[in-house]
Amino acid sequence: MRTRTRSSRMAVLAAVAALTAGVLAGCAQDSEGPSGSATGGGGDGGEGKTTLTVGVFGAFGLKEAGLYDQYMKLHPDIVIKQTSIERNENYYPQLLTHLGSGSGLADIQAVEVNNIAEITATQADKLVDLGKTGGVRQDSFLPWKWSQATNKDGRTIGLGTDIGPQGICYRKDLFAAAGLPTDRASVGALWAGDWRKYLDAGKKFKAKAPKGTAFVDSASGVMAAITGSEANRFYDKDGKVVYKTSPSVRNAWDIAAEFAGAGLTAKLQQFTPAWDQGYANAGFATVSCPAWMLGYIQDKSGAAGKGKWDVAAAPKPSNWGGSFLVVPEAGKHKKEAAELVAWLTAPEQQATLFAKRGSFPSSQAAYALPTVSGAKHEYFDNAPIGEIFSAAAQGVPVQIVGPKDLIIAQNLADVGMLQVDQKGTSSKDGWDAAVKAIDNALDQ
Repeated sequence: MRTRTRSSRMAVLAAVAALTAGVLAGCAQDSEGPSGSATGGGGDGGEGKTTLTVGVFGAFGLKEAGLYDQYMKLHPDIVIKQTSIERNENYYPQLLTHLGSGSGLADIQAVEVNNIAEITATQADKLVDLGKTGGVRQDSFLPWKWSQATNKDGRTIGLGTDIGPQGICYRKDLFAAAGLPTDRASVGALWAGDWRKYLDAGKKFKAKAPKGTAFVDSASGVMAAITGSEANRFYDKDGKVVYKTSPSVRNAWDIAAEFAGAGLTAKLQQFTPAWDQGYANAGFATVSCPAWMLGYIQDKSGAAGKGKWDVAAAPKPSNWGGSFLVVPEAGKHKKEAAELVAWLTAPEQQATLFAKRGSFPSSQAAYALPTVSGAKHEYFDNAPIGEIFSAAAQGVPVQIVGPKDLIIAQNLADVGMLQVDQKGTSSKDGWDAAVKAIDNALDQ
């Protein structure tokens, strides 16, 4: 998990959608944004038509990619109306309230990955088992994505839309100046299989680094990328919070703290003006980047960075982000809604969403489609991003996702590691500060 919610990510996608167009398999971009600000139940669409409502947060992409229009052409008896609340932190509490009351729900609701564990554990009886919907094939989806929305009884209450498989984006010019290889295969080989090799590469970079540059943007970003590559993190299989004793979490913390202690970071906090300026000024050489972040990097680095950025495989497959679609049992058109969800998350539609919005498919069956397999990014020296991110996605482990993952991750990063990185706080004191903040938050 990262310290930014899906709403932040969707704002990024909306801001750089025009940049994404033309570099992902050459498809055109529909710039129309989402409408509305609240959810509501489906009803009669007039003239015998059925209206299906879809409640989402942010610029979710389904409408913008033209998928609703396409479905309505294929099904003239269906009318689709989307409503959107800009930020997930406002959307999600309302969704829980509506699920609790059984009213005010859309026929289809979006759920962010940071919330899916809580929804699956506590609200499954109020949601349709989409695994039983006609045309839905479990093997079309990545195993770890399918498992995130499947409860202990085997009911799959959500179908995945997108994911955030990560690579390492790097500046070839800065690598060359520091005497490191620049082609993506050799760069990936520097740290293949081990995050500590990434640390070692950073030390080599620092020895000959151009003045005023750092190897990586932030220690928190490194820590989050590492935890995103681990199966066991903040919770155990029984749902108990175990981050304090988790070897995976402690390893991620220690490596990130070493990045800070060795002076390998630019001491930045992600998604801040200073971070944006770091891109513009070529202030750091690498950053852990999911597929959806490429447009953001292009936007902030500008024309001067074209061809200087490239993408290599991360030390281990890791994921940041993703969402699901669910169908409330309280809906008036559950069958039609489930059929729409099945169609929207089918491989062909996920490939279209990737081409037009940069949202990487959670359907592994989409990876063989030319739109995905042949995708290259011109700005990143024509990096074969379809191949790179498909390989990453298929290597992510099935992870234990807990209901308060986001709270734990946010405090580890923004309370603990940020102090270590920016203030020079000791690793122990930073950890203790994060633990105290997390304990307080979980007790509320």
